[in-house]
Amino acid sequence: MKCVILAGGLGTRLSEETNLLPKPMIEIGGKPILWYIMKHYSFFGINDFIICAGYKSNVIKDYFINYRANNSSVHINLNSNDITFESASIENWKVSIIDTGLETNTAGRLKLISKYVGDNFYMTYGDGVGNIDLNLLLKFHQSHEKLVTLTATVPEGRFGAIDLDDNKVVSIKEKLDTADKFINGGFFIINKKALDYISSLDEQWEKEPLSKIAEDGELMAFKHRGFWKAMDHLRDKVQLDKMAYSKNPPWKIW
Repeated sequence: MKCVILAGGLGTRLSEETNLLPKPMIEIGGKPILWYIMKHYSFFGINDFIICAGYKSNVIKDYFINYRANNSSVHINLNSNDITFESASIENWKVSIIDTGLETNTAGRLKLISKYVGDNFYMTYGDGVGNIDLNLLLKFHQSHEKLVTLTATVPEGRFGAIDLDDNKVVSIKEKLDTADKFINGGFFIINKKALDYISSLDEQWEKEPLSKIAEDGELMAFKHRGFWKAMDHLRDKVQLDKMAYSKNPPWKIW
């Protein structure tokens, strides 16, 4: 199974950083938050990534094209033009960076990469980290045989809530006081058939398509009560940066 990462948005609520970088490339602990997300999936053996790029996609491309050089000591012989990298920090990743447009919404980005995925695939956002057990997530998804599994988390209290009937998602609500309520934390597993619910590139995945999928009884929630945090505002970036520099960041399981 491949992992699709949404990384094309403008990140306007974090404009202090995103005027120069796409949001997933904002650094915490000296590395892009995108790197931490990919390391998490890689820990569970998921090493094939499709990055849905848009805003400042060249920054993401340059990072991975020059990944080895930027994560190694480099010896350059200017006479022979030979370059030697002195590092073993090379990831076992296959990375496809797909330009999905500057104005395309989240559902549209998924629609545009449909030809690159198999029957089921992981999907997450390029701005959130957590210590989700992806093996348990996959086992849960396989057990219910519905089209979509989302990871339901309990946040700080400023995201849209979801109503659950046992593990079935009944409805998705706009931003409310969500204290002690589950919210959509991303970390999806999606059956490719769910992409048929997307009728326009302008649609937001979390609204029209996902709401229709829930109405049809095809959306299930994997409840995660461990750590999860999205980098939504500058204060989140500051908090995550401090955590990343700590001895044991709460999302780090590798």
